[in-house]
Amino acid sequence: MMKRGNLDDLASFACIARVGSFTRAAAELKTSTSNLSHAVTQLEKRLGYRLLHRTSRSVSPTEAGTELLRTLAPALRSIEGALDAVGLGHDAVHGTLRITATREGYDAVVRPVLPAFARAHPHATVEVLIEYGFRDIVADGFDAGIRLGEKLERDMIALKVGGDLRMAVVAAPQYLADHPHPSEPRDLVDHRCINYRMIAAGSLYPWEFERDGQSVEVRVSGPLTFNEPALMLDAAIAGLGVAYVLEERAAALVEAGRLVRLLEDWTPPFTGFYLYHPSRRQVRPVLSAFIAAARTARYM
Repeated sequence: MMKRGNLDDLASFACIARVGSFTRAAAELKTSTSNLSHAVTQLEKRLGYRLLHRTSRSVSPTEAGTELLRTLAPALRSIEGALDAVGLGHDAVHGTLRITATREGYDAVVRPVLPAFARAHPHATVEVLIEYGFRDIVADGFDAGIRLGEKLERDMIALKVGGDLRMAVVAAPQYLADHPHPSEPRDLVDHRCINYRMIAAGSLYPWEFERDGQSVEVRVSGPLTFNEPALMLDAAIAGLGVAYVLEERAAALVEAGRLVRLLEDWTPPFTGFYLYHPSRRQVRPVLSAFIAAARTARYM
């Protein structure tokens, strides 16, 4: 039979693996690093294998630890969900909702929901980690992720939580005063373009276009590369080159005349953001409440 001490040690191990630090885990769990170290050491002795790689600078799960987390993390979240359901009564929602999202996903999906969600559920906490690579949301203890529909993880329940999106090719008037307007996507190879680096893939994002069933992919070059769309827009406004960003990010700047839209007929709509979560039967009440709030938002 599983003893309470064993469960506490397993929860401590999962927290350390998630935050990557004994110090941060101790602060979160309101205990000491020595207590956590002792708990993990005893757990490893009972199991007969090492769970964590420990160095002076980092802590990460071993291969065996990673395998254990795949089963352990959802089990702990289910237990937390059960406690959520009874902790403040069946009509109350509390606990921490952990979401991984890109900045664009946060702006499009999470931020519009937060005011109403916070008012309706004052005992709940929302923790959002902004990142562009993919996480194993089960092993890393997330309740949900928000990504584009074309990039969803397998074996997940996915809910569309945003309208269709469009890309926009934009440049400042001062840049276009010295460079001809491109008439088709391939003309961009002769322009100074602002590249976007995909951190997870480790490569530059190819600019994708489509018109009348014809798809074109252009690998552009230029003086600048960023991994943040906001910085790409700043550079474009300064006249440093042509940028390729989500339409909604550039719309106000185009309307104000600070940027000019190019090749608009080559950028049709595409599927937008989805909220996805593990396909397990019991969904934590705090996640159910957030999904309900999202369903009432204008974009669903």
